[in-house]
Amino acid sequence: MFKQIRTKGNNHQNVMEERKMGKYTQDAQQLLRLIGGKENIAAVSHCVTRMRFVLNDPSKADVEAIEAMKVVKGSFTQAGQFQVIIGNAVADFYNDFVKVAGVEGVSKDAVKQAAKKNQNVLQKVIAALAEIFAPLIPAIITGGLILGFRNCIDSIYFFENGTKTLCDISQFWSGMDSFLWLIGEAIFHMLPVGICWSVTKKMGTTEMLGIVLGLTLVSGQLLNAYSVAGTAAADIPKWDFGFVKVNMIGYQAQVLPAIMAAFVLVYLERFFRKISPQVISSVVVPFCSLVLAVMAAHFIVGPIGWKIGSAISSVVYAGITGSFKVVFGAIFGFVYAPLVITGLHHMSNAIDLQLIADYGGTMLWPMIALSNIAQGSAVMGMIILQKKNVAAQEVNVPAGISCYLGVTEPAIFGVNLKYGFPFIYGMIGSAISAVVCVMTSTTANAVGVGGIPGILSIQPKYMGSFAICMVIAFVIPMTLTFIVGKKKLSMADRVGAGDSADTVDVSAEAGSISATENTETTELNGDGANTLRAFLTGKVIPLKEVNDGVFSEGVMGDGLAILPENDTLYAPCDGEVTVLMDESRHACGLTLENGMEILLHIGIDTVEMQGDGFEYLVSLNQKVKQGTPLVRFDREKIRTAGHPDVTVCIVTEEGNAKDFEFVTDIHAEAGKTEIVLFN
Repeated sequence: MFKQIRTKGNNHQNVMEERKMGKYTQDAQQLLRLIGGKENIAAVSHCVTRMRFVLNDPSKADVEAIEAMKVVKGSFTQAGQFQVIIGNAVADFYNDFVKVAGVEGVSKDAVKQAAKKNQNVLQKVIAALAEIFAPLIPAIITGGLILGFRNCIDSIYFFENGTKTLCDISQFWSGMDSFLWLIGEAIFHMLPVGICWSVTKKMGTTEMLGIVLGLTLVSGQLLNAYSVAGTAAADIPKWDFGFVKVNMIGYQAQVLPAIMAAFVLVYLERFFRKISPQVISSVVVPFCSLVLAVMAAHFIVGPIGWKIGSAISSVVYAGITGSFKVVFGAIFGFVYAPLVITGLHHMSNAIDLQLIADYGGTMLWPMIALSNIAQGSAVMGMIILQKKNVAAQEVNVPAGISCYLGVTEPAIFGVNLKYGFPFIYGMIGSAISAVVCVMTSTTANAVGVGGIPGILSIQPKYMGSFAICMVIAFVIPMTLTFIVGKKKLSMADRVGAGDSADTVDVSAEAGSISATENTETTELNGDGANTLRAFLTGKVIPLKEVNDGVFSEGVMGDGLAILPENDTLYAPCDGEVTVLMDESRHACGLTLENGMEILLHIGIDTVEMQGDGFEYLVSLNQKVKQGTPLVRFDREKIRTAGHPDVTVCIVTEEGNAKDFEFVTDIHAEAGKTEIVLFN
């Protein structure tokens, strides 16, 4: 067990106390201060990678300082929420934050509700549209992949000298092709059912009524929407009410009619629930709401929504295919990534689906997929530039991979916007590839997975042209980012803090030296098994000479210290990393096989530096060998901050070891000189 330590106001007092703190306590305290304090928080929640704040006064948030925090990968404001990207550790960070802030977290839905006060009308419309489509996205992506797979087996002539498809030569795959359409039809043709359900769910009304309304829009009793164009007006079936006739037309794959009909149902249900006596509301509300909503859907809002949706899709289609298609493609390709930042990109889902319904495909989706690839390729340029920067690669690599798979936020906010120029060159690459895309009329059958898998959604005859566009989206952003980055990025940005090459060399040297090769070790008669070797190069001094009462008086245990001459702390023995302080990174604890525990503490009061100038080279619970680099630190920054850089080694728990001998008043060489002997 660790010794009990009494502290008297010293900043680093005892590392054991720090250890009891939450892993992100210090970062949470800093973030709380930078967003304007507890009183500026209206609501807070988190998702998979982000902290989501609703701030009473967004202007109080120091965005620049927040983004400068090491734990923060980026920030942005969307739909009235100030979102701070933390990454995979967001859950732990969130737990520490609510403890520090003294606030109660709420659900994401509650945050969204609170955020509405910070939204203008356009933002509210976009947010509503995004929330409607969000539950549908998994099904839409699945449908896109299914249609893409069917493209490969029933539309690409791979066999018998390019005359037959896989379905033509295989009954199994022919049957599979037919079977998969069962799912594809359910997703795309029956889309109004999902839309009506999603609207009622979002608005808090009866979801089953929304499902029934959606079913009435795609009923088999109606003329299929895809057959309307090829059917003479006189042959369209009608409801005859005597004084008026209404076309019996279905709304398969139609987006806007379904949304409008669903909102009619929502407000009708709210109206009847408000005026109906409680005793009869269970009958009156659903009956009146549903019957009137279905009538409104087929008699009024359905035809109107169809016309509006067709008008929007025709305008977009004209832009993509008309005389100015090059300009349209360039603008759309260039601005799509910024639209992701604002949240406006959610509107593209509705337009894509309307284009598919009206024209049998969408030329918008291929450009979106190319924008994903372009931003990912800009990150790839940064990966090449920062290949020696371990800390940067921890963000760059997963961000680039996710971007190529269609999830752009980690790349945009975590990498490209951080440096600025990669984001711009990603936009340029996207614009150029989009121009080629529209010039070749590249069309997708459906909305699918973005990024590289997007090619599966492309109509077979356009897969070749899309592949060319992909190459453009790969090469241009990566090349421009690399060329410009070589001039713009500082050496610190490219290789990380300190000279990593020198560190590796020293590490290798330290790790390769055996006890028999060390003359000082021989003089001390240590056998190497029960010894600690120098963790730094420099003068070894007794613990009592350290200008800190906690250490010099042996409060935490016996030990010694080294006045460092190098910038990397090495493991003095084999063991397991059991103590790390992610907030300050100024100390490291090891546990040996014999149960002995040691603490290595860099500098005095360096916890105040909050990690500035310190970099961990190991992770918690990692097994290390003697000579393994543990921490890289900037001695100049320590001195500039007004702190001594003397580095202490404390035996906090003896375990099974005994008879300690501390060798001091010598000059030690890292990895070679034995400085602690024990049995």
